[in-house]
Amino acid sequence: VTRARPSANQMCPLMGLADCAPRCPRLPNPLPTHLRGCWGSPCKWGIRASDGVGRESDPQESVKQLRTRHRRILESIYKDSGSDFLIANSTAQCGTAPLVSALKTSAQQAVVCFHFPGHNRGKASPPALSQLVGLGAFVHDLPELPELDDLFTPKGVILDAQKKASELFGSSETWFLVGGTTCGIQASIMATCSPGETLILPRNSHISATSGMVLSGAVPKYVIPEYNSQWDIACGVTPLQVESAIKELAEDGKKAAAVLVTSPTYHGICSKLSGIAEVCHSHGIPVIVDEAHGAHFKFHPGFPSTALEQGADLTAQSTHKVLCSLTQSSMLHVGGTLIDREHVGRCLQMLQSSSPSYLLLASLDAARAQLSENPDTIFDEAVILASETRKEIEAIPGISVLSSSDMFSSFSDIDPLRVTVSVSQLGLSGYEADDILAEEHQIISELAGTRSITFAINLGTCGEDIQKLISSIKHLSATFFKKNRSHPCMEDGVTGAPFADVHMSLSPRDAFFAKKRKVDIWRSIGQVSGELICPYPPGIPVLIPGEVITEEAVNYLLHLRKKGAMISGAADRQLSSVVVCDR
Repeated sequence: VTRARPSANQMCPLMGLADCAPRCPRLPNPLPTHLRGCWGSPCKWGIRASDGVGRESDPQESVKQLRTRHRRILESIYKDSGSDFLIANSTAQCGTAPLVSALKTSAQQAVVCFHFPGHNRGKASPPALSQLVGLGAFVHDLPELPELDDLFTPKGVILDAQKKASELFGSSETWFLVGGTTCGIQASIMATCSPGETLILPRNSHISATSGMVLSGAVPKYVIPEYNSQWDIACGVTPLQVESAIKELAEDGKKAAAVLVTSPTYHGICSKLSGIAEVCHSHGIPVIVDEAHGAHFKFHPGFPSTALEQGADLTAQSTHKVLCSLTQSSMLHVGGTLIDREHVGRCLQMLQSSSPSYLLLASLDAARAQLSENPDTIFDEAVILASETRKEIEAIPGISVLSSSDMFSSFSDIDPLRVTVSVSQLGLSGYEADDILAEEHQIISELAGTRSITFAINLGTCGEDIQKLISSIKHLSATFFKKNRSHPCMEDGVTGAPFADVHMSLSPRDAFFAKKRKVDIWRSIGQVSGELICPYPPGIPVLIPGEVITEEAVNYLLHLRKKGAMISGAADRQLSSVVVCDR
């Protein structure tokens, strides 16, 4: 393979990186003499197509030889210039983030590697991905080297990073998760519920709760969440509902092993966890909270109280949602004395990869360090922007914004950064409006529903983003409100999510492992579901393994599909058939 002299717009012939791209600002400028080439503009790393000593490269030199030489130049820059161009975090933050600092130091070592992964610190990185994300991700994609500690028996930098997170979030102990909050919920259920024991939980719990029951063998005692038909949104559960469920079990001679609550919900609606914790603790029952959407609550006085502040025993948070770690990274926090922490650790070891990504782990440490710099004010601007967004959108004809006054009196707290708008008066479903905003206005929402769209404000949101969102919704209103004023969005006779009539014939675990068959969806009514089917997002199942299929559930699923919802878990994507359990 030979290489011709590159033109100004060609890709870098050495590593496939874009030629003539702007030089990385962290590189020394100008480059040291021994790193300068004699022709061609520098690639994105600031390196010319030269061997670094002023001699033009041999046109007959193979691509492999060129890449080898280019790699040596990169290593020379990395070693000699003192540049941090491959480091994503600033030196200042590295000093307060022990795992980030250790990862940086390890990646800078001048070592010859005979360990995994096979890209060998970026030396053999797939060009398609290195062009997209750069070499930095590969250089720092390291395995569990001695200096980087062990996720499952931490004694060094991971332990230090987790302790700093525990102190910041107010827990007794914190675990880093590389399997998302899904992993945290599964581990929490496994750590508190043995096979055959009962777990009290809302019927609108996330899919991870169902998989946690399959793994643990727990049997569900469902609490039906309060439901707002105007918005087609399920709320949380109340202390009274939880207390009633505990009493019903006691009448049958049973005791709940744990209670799981989702707070906040995807729409930001919060349950009164302090009351639920008081009820549960009076019976010696631990409280698990799926707090995936509330990891930021501790960092502004205008946010609802955190689950730990309200007495939760275990709470799983998606640090990657409103906070700033990488997707799939989360934290699990423990409080109180009802939880066997060693058992939680064993469960996490079973569920998490034995080769955890240090990019994910370091991102958790970095996100914690970012919050620690100014924990009391970091969300000030985001809260102001969210408040202004609500006020301006509420004034748009045909549009309404979800607020605590729309919910029942039992749910007075709502996340101010979660802005949910109703579009039903425009004659549109949330799915239809979401498509229009994405295709015509390049506005990407967090969640679309049958009657609403939800937008998530975060630390990266700026005023320009908000103005574009508002102008786009105004355009929706101007286009559809007058046209459909007398014909608001009709719901085809479907009145809401089918959570009111739940009957379990088998436990989720027994149903998961039972023999199954496919039947026509209309013939499935009255039979036992053998699969978990849910719209995603939000990931709340409509059918759960072991649950008797109702006509309401079938109608709701077909209604969601007609409206354009993404349905996951079904073996038949067209929903013409359903998998049921043989009896």
